[in-house]
Amino acid sequence: MTPYPASTYNLSVSKIRIVPAILTDDPKKLASMVKHIEGFARYAQFDIMDGQFVPSRSITAEDIARLNTELGWEAHLMTLHPEDYLEAFKQAGAEKIIFHYEATPAPRGVIAKARKSGLKVGLAANPQTPVATITPLAGEVDSVLFLSVNPGFYGSRFLPEVLDKLAAFHKACPDIEVGIDGGINEDNIARVVRSGVANIYIGSAISMQPQPATSYRRLLALAEAEAAR
Repeated sequence: MTPYPASTYNLSVSKIRIVPAILTDDPKKLASMVKHIEGFARYAQFDIMDGQFVPSRSITAEDIARLNTELGWEAHLMTLHPEDYLEAFKQAGAEKIIFHYEATPAPRGVIAKARKSGLKVGLAANPQTPVATITPLAGEVDSVLFLSVNPGFYGSRFLPEVLDKLAAFHKACPDIEVGIDGGINEDNIARVVRSGVANIYIGSAISMQPQPATSYRRLLALAEAEAAR
């Protein structure tokens, strides 16, 4: 893999954001996870799975609406027909939805409907999706999210080749906010930061640890230290 120094993308510590990603199918566990995260973060992502686009199912917009959380949050829709989910998540309090390029034959229609609902919108791409297929849409969304695992499960193996895709996307669309999601931990976060991402979504390396707050702060410190080099 080609090394991409942080200086290539003018990274700064202030641009690095670690976003806790919450994935569960249990509403009671959801409440517990959110309570932990409220103690150390102001913003989170809820992973939403329909059992069709990915094999697993997760909590719903209704489960999130019942939380009464003060967290700012977005929904990562790993679902077919993402346009059918927008209104429910808007009503539940989402600031943004991220949908998958692979989940719909009409991504521009999803973008337009999200905008009409007053939602920010991001476009996600699975590891196998070529960069060239998503660059035409990049200017129409608020951010692009690269999956660095095959989606649907906590604890999946990080796919380092996705970092090459990030580099290619940066060259094609240098002004678009980029995130990465999947398999990121203390062993690989420095390499991820060097790829130039703004948002690093982390699930099991935070929420599945004995002390989520400590894990979050350690990951953030490692990311900031690498960005400052």
